[in-house]
Amino acid sequence: MRIVDRVGSLARCCFIIGWVCGTLAGARAQEPLQWSDLPEIPNAIGVAGPFAGTLGNELVVAGGANFPEAPPWEGGTKVWHDAVVALSADGRQWRTIGNLPSPRAYGVSVSTEDGLILIGGSDASRHYTDVTRLTYDGSTLSFEALPPLPEPLANMCGALWGKRVLVFGGTTDPAATEASDRLWSLDLSGSAGDWNELPVLPAAGRMLATAGVQGDAFHVFGGVSLEPDEDGKPVRTYLRDAYRYRNGEGWSRIADLPVSLAATPTPAPAIGAAHLLLVGGDDGSKVGFEPLAEHPGFHDQVHAYNTITDAWNVAGRVARPSVTVPVVKWRDRWVIPSGEIRPGVRTPRVSSLTVASRKANFGWLDGTVLAAYLLAVVALGSWFMRRNRTTDDFFRGGGRVPWWAAGISIFATMLSSITFTAIPAKAYQSGWSFYLANSYLILAPLIVVVYLPFFRRLNATTAYEYLELRFDLLIRRVASLLFILLQLGRIAVVIFLPALALSTATDFDVGWCILVMGVLVILYSVLGGVEGVIWTDVLQTVVLMGGAAWALVAILVNVDGGAGALVTTANEHDKFFQSVNWDWDLTHDSVLVIVVGSVFANLFSYTASQDVVQRYVTTRDERTAARAIWTGFLIAPIAQAIFFAIGTALFVYYRQHPAELDMTRPIDGVFPQFIVDRLPVGVSGLVIAAIFAAAQSTLSSTLNSVSAAVVTDFYRPWFPSSSDARCLAIARGTTVVIGLLGTSVALVFTSFDVRSQWELFLSILGLFGGTVAGLFALGIFDQRATSLGALLGAVASILIVAWLKFFTPIHYFIYPVAGVIACVGIGTIISRLLPPDRRDLTGLTWATLGRREESTRS
Repeated sequence: MRIVDRVGSLARCCFIIGWVCGTLAGARAQEPLQWSDLPEIPNAIGVAGPFAGTLGNELVVAGGANFPEAPPWEGGTKVWHDAVVALSADGRQWRTIGNLPSPRAYGVSVSTEDGLILIGGSDASRHYTDVTRLTYDGSTLSFEALPPLPEPLANMCGALWGKRVLVFGGTTDPAATEASDRLWSLDLSGSAGDWNELPVLPAAGRMLATAGVQGDAFHVFGGVSLEPDEDGKPVRTYLRDAYRYRNGEGWSRIADLPVSLAATPTPAPAIGAAHLLLVGGDDGSKVGFEPLAEHPGFHDQVHAYNTITDAWNVAGRVARPSVTVPVVKWRDRWVIPSGEIRPGVRTPRVSSLTVASRKANFGWLDGTVLAAYLLAVVALGSWFMRRNRTTDDFFRGGGRVPWWAAGISIFATMLSSITFTAIPAKAYQSGWSFYLANSYLILAPLIVVVYLPFFRRLNATTAYEYLELRFDLLIRRVASLLFILLQLGRIAVVIFLPALALSTATDFDVGWCILVMGVLVILYSVLGGVEGVIWTDVLQTVVLMGGAAWALVAILVNVDGGAGALVTTANEHDKFFQSVNWDWDLTHDSVLVIVVGSVFANLFSYTASQDVVQRYVTTRDERTAARAIWTGFLIAPIAQAIFFAIGTALFVYYRQHPAELDMTRPIDGVFPQFIVDRLPVGVSGLVIAAIFAAAQSTLSSTLNSVSAAVVTDFYRPWFPSSSDARCLAIARGTTVVIGLLGTSVALVFTSFDVRSQWELFLSILGLFGGTVAGLFALGIFDQRATSLGALLGAVASILIVAWLKFFTPIHYFIYPVAGVIACVGIGTIISRLLPPDRRDLTGLTWATLGRREESTRS
């Protein structure tokens, strides 16, 4: 009866929590594009073609042209202006702050930290090569001449691309009958040199095109080409084609615009991690419209381009479409100051655009499922609390864990939420090249035959006890400390990702998600010890892989054309292994970098990282530990293939349904968004629970292993007379402290724009992991290695890896390679120059391992 009452209480608790979750996180239907007005510019009729940008915290508009006396169909004359006006930082009032050296319009303006750069442009008589940097100290407007354009240009487009300004297209003369196809670059990273010409566009030259920068690519959309008619006058052809420019790749054609567009406000606003917006424009459909006084205006649709899926969708509409006007990123919004609303007609209005996130429908049933899972893992940890009477129970499970459970736990420990969310995001963005990082089967024989015997036969609680026996206590503590520091960073990343997933799914604040996640993991890790952690890992793996499989099937069902269309579309867009680089360049993810780098990264994880090595001593004997290792290694490639397949399927789905993708979400949020948008009610809660399962399996293992390292490698040597009960209490307290520290670092992560959490995680891993793995390799394989040689090798390894990270462009996969090689190589050389250590190495090196066995038998 007591059990029934407890189950009933748990069910009621889950329902209440789920109802609260559903109430707090219900969908908030709203248009993604939010338009508002700022104060009108101090020109009664407005201007077209102004320069615009930011100076400090103020919005600045300079120059421009209009018809102040009468519209053109009444014989009015276009007038160019030189006024420079600024909108105060609070967005309330415009004021005149100076004048340009001469009236100017229809150039390119670029905002930088050092000022507003004005490039080219025209007046009533000609086009210009002038390039000027504007600065403003609050009272005086200053002008600094920069290297001029190689040719006069107006009606071109441009943008800031990293530390360089790019300018494309335009015309060189007011009466030009041909538009430019040239791309110019000015480097701002040092003292500005001359403009450099980059490869020309492999298509018709154009003017009034729209530029856009997203990620590492510069884009050009639409515009008009020119050609002379019989009388030698320019005739416009409106264009739909679009192109992308990347360093090393040059120009590539991308998906055509849905309609021809020219004079769209430029540069295109970059939204989130993958979208560019084309806000209205002139589609050419009303060329020749008469009478001009009744012209209905320009194209009013906002087209969103996804740079990953290469797909367009209509994101909304603009109430008052303006053309021939810049777009300025000002504070948290995109501003279109003035512009032309009909041929010859300007507006003084200033439009402001923000893009809102779309919250999904995460209802009470989803919340109940998620709450049930979270309470279940805490209950499972509580169940094992009664078996944790000693530190051996807490850290090693008393050797009672079956090999298959330990193997699943090894897999779950290394899987984490990084696999569940970031690997699908990586495949969605880049394809399957990173699948080559599955080096587990390469390493398995080495670990089982060479490393495992040392850990099992020494009967060690932590891996770093071996280093004290092989070298000395200092080396042991250095390695253990590096492991602890690494895990603090790892905890933060692994907590942050599922928190991001839940904040994507609901309106919950990501900070609160991090706090709840951290507290729950701390709670059941403290209660259950390593045995509870392992059995919870088994449960979490079932939930995790079940959720992943369900999600993959759901995506395939929703893809138009099924699996066949998915494979065809993904293959056409190089989303399998076509993106693999076969060169020897160590600065990007080539095959060499990925395969070799992953071998060395996994060498740390499976030979020197306490959270995994700890599993080796939880089984009955060495033979069952070997089975556990093989189990984990065989599961991992299959599981990762599923997650890469999810990413590929998401690419095809969102290419077919681009309007369903939330433009504001980071790339790592693409899978969680599909979960809550497209999976049935209740199922989405289960799959979100799977993301939490992935995180918790890693976090709980990390907390217990860090606790083991602190107590075994530091506390006990410092306080050898402490009772086992006291050490157990310290272990639980350490678990709480480390968990809180990792949670705090995860909260810090919310302040940074981290494009790929997986890359961040691997980067952190490489800083210290290679050094620690190198110490173990040096001790096992080099019988002449000394303690001082190992210490100096470790120090040199850390310095070398830090130098590679902060001062070279080398790929982060090379960090662990450099760390291991530097530690082993330098440690070996220094050891040869020093007197040998006088210690018995029987059973502590590969060469003497057999002697220990003979000694034991005798």
